[in-house]
Parts: sequence; structure tokens; C-alpha cells
Amino acid sequence: MEKLMIEGGHPLQGKVEISGAKNSAVALIPAAILADSTVVIDHLPNISDVWILSELLKEIGGEVSLEENKLTVDPAKMISMPLPNGNVKKLRASYYLMGAMLGRFKKAVIGLPGGCNLGPRPIDQHIKGFQALGASVTNEQGAIYLRADELVGAKIYLDVVSVGATINIMLAAVRAKGRTVIENAAKEPEIIDVATLLTSMGAKIKGAGTDVIRIDGVEQLHGCYHSIIPDRIEAGTYMIMAAATGKEVIIDNVISQHLESLIAKLREMGVHIETYEDYVIVSKNEDLQAIDVKTLVYPGFPTDLQQPFTSFLTAATGTSIVTDTIYSARFKHIDELRRMGAKIKVESSSAIITGPTKLEGAKVKASDLRAGAALIVAGLMAEGTTEIYGLEHVDRGYEQLIDKLTILGAHVWREKMSPEEQEAHVKSL
Repeated sequence: MEKLMIEGGHPLQGKVEISGAKNSAVALIPAAILADSTVVIDHLPNISDVWILSELLKEIGGEVSLEENKLTVDPAKMISMPLPNGNVKKLRASYYLMGAMLGRFKKAVIGLPGGCNLGPRPIDQHIKGFQALGASVTNEQGAIYLRADELVGAKIYLDVVSVGATINIMLAAVRAKGRTVIENAAKEPEIIDVATLLTSMGAKIKGAGTDVIRIDGVEQLHGCYHSIIPDRIEAGTYMIMAAATGKEVIIDNVISQHLESLIAKLREMGVHIETYEDYVIVSKNEDLQAIDVKTLVYPGFPTDLQQPFTSFLTAATGTSIVTDTIYSARFKHIDELRRMGAKIKVESSSAIITGPTKLEGAKVKASDLRAGAALIVAGLMAEGTTEIYGLEHVDRGYEQLIDKLTILGAHVWREKMSPEEQEAHVKSL
């Protein structure tokens, strides 16, 4: 097991290239199940979630090749193999196997998903959609059993805007009989990316990216080639790092329209940002102003950037309030930031940050993926050396993190934990 070491105080400068979108990848890979011939997904991020999903496709009989950032899947010999345990427990997005396998095989057995512990994240809207399409859904010994004689299109209203439920229902509905209408659908760019793949496979989808998606089911889907969109959350994380510690950083391979809410908030603080068609330039401003931030569904401020942005707000003058309306439990990084000297208190679903505060290096633990990103931002800002445990969370979402930060001038490296550190870390899980 390894920990991440950061020697703070080194300004970032140069260019970093953003990888393919993690939140697209984890849905695109299961979507390949729906085809009857080879699917190629290019520019995937080289992260553990991609590796795990690739292994899951092999478990159900897929011929899978993952070379660098390109995944080739031949789904022709796949079967509806039950997946109650094992790799499905390692990531939240394993639930996309439900919609994909239900769509192709009309049945699936999938263990309850794992991933980051962000408090209650029910899949009731997913189940509601599957049932509306004609599937029976039961929870048996910790696994979800889905069964249907046939799937028939239906009108489905999501009580809560949910990216996962929107995509999962799309996956099942593309091979259902008749028309499915998803109302109050999520609008995230990743949904458009998945719809683009499915359309290339022969699906008939209209309205992706709006709150009403219409799907006319087809009997068969074929293979295709698809290139994934850039990761707006990775891009946003590097923008925050650059705003916190950078002289001038070019963040390349981005779609700036996907980052408008973050760009607006950074500019409100006083950060210098130049936007271009496929890259942005971010420069640090020493005179940062406190602001209020509220996470919202897209196109609002992303909950996945709330944690790293909270770290950055410790450098702003005044009192900032960050409210997370998506995951109220997403403040486990606050205690770790306090270890580094941050003046933050949590009240209900809000964090109140008083600044500016000079952070100091400390031993801290990442409780989830984006908490890890928050601690990396803090470590880059801090005086002295920061040790971050729980690196396995960070590896789930950021490709070649150390290489990219090193190119920008950061002093970061991995170290093996001592036996005592490993034992303490395992006990804390």
C-alpha cells in the first residue's frame, strides 16, 4: 500500500492534458453489452474503475482488450452471468450493468454497488424505471435480481434528477418495444456522451441533454467506434489547483462550456481565466475574495468539485459558505483540512470557511475520491510536507496524477507505507 507525499509551496506552471471522462467511461463500458458485434471506446482514462469494469465484462463472457486508452469489446458470446459479489462491490457505477444486462438478456443479478461512501445514495429511481419497463425487481441476499419476459416502453418521471437513473433507464429502454419517455431527466454532458455511443450502435434517442429524453426501442444494436469526451471534473480539479498555486497553467483538451459554473465562481473570487475552444489558461491572483457556492445538478456547480473547491476557499479573504444540495454527507474532508490549519465548521449541509488561512503540511486521510482531490489541493497550497493516505480512492478517478503534477512543477511522489501504517490504515477502513 502506498501514500502520497506532497511538498507544498512550489508554483505550478506549464500545460496539462485532460483525460477522458471517468463519469462517461463507467457507463460507456457497460453499454457495450447491448451490441451484437465489436465496440471500440477510445481515449478512456487509465484508472482503476475502467480496469474493474473491463474485468466484469470478461466475467460474463466478453472478449475484452484494453490497450493504453482504447478498449475493444466483442460482446457476442456474453451471457447473463450472475454478478452478486466480487468486483461489483468495488465501484458505485457497477449498477449500470443492471440496465445493460436487462436490455440485452431481459434478466440480471447484480450485487449492490460499492464505491465512495457519501451517505445514502439510493437506487430507487433506477428500480422505478426498470419496473415501468416491465421488469420485476427484488433484493435477495444483498443482490438485485431483475427479470422480464419482455421490456415495453413507458413514460417515466424521475422524482429526483439522477444521472445514474437516467443513464440506466436509457440502457434498458434502447432495446425495449415501443417508445420510452424519461421526464425530469438529468442533463449532464456524460448523458449526451452515452446517448452518442448508443446512437452510433443504432439506437433511436432524442433529447439527451434536455430534461425530456425520448427513446424508440430497436431489436438489435451493432458495434461501433466511439471517442469519449474530456473529463470536466478532472479539468475543474486542475483549474482549482492552478488558481491556488499556479503562475500560469494551460489546461488542454477541455470543453469550456462544460465548466461554465466553475469558471464563473473562480472569476467571482478574482482568479484570472482565459477560455478558448479546447483549452483554458488559469493564473493565480493573490487577492482572492470569499464567495458562496451551492452545488446543483448540471449546469449548476458540480458536487464532484465541491471538496477541492472548499480547500481553495481557505485562501480567500472573508467568510465563504459552501452548501452541497446533492450529497449532504460530502464533508468528510473537513476534519482533515482542520488538521492542516483550516478554519472551517460544518452546519447541516453547509461548510463555513474563514480565511485567508495558511495551511500547514500534515498526515491526512482521503475518505473518498474527491476528498482525496481536496487534500491534494490543500497539500499543494500548504507549507511543509503533506502525507495523504487512502490513495486507492484517488486512483479511481485521476489518470497519471503524479506525472501530470510533476510536469507542472509540483513536488509529489508515492511512498510505500510502513507495516504499522498499513495496519492502521486497514483498521480505519
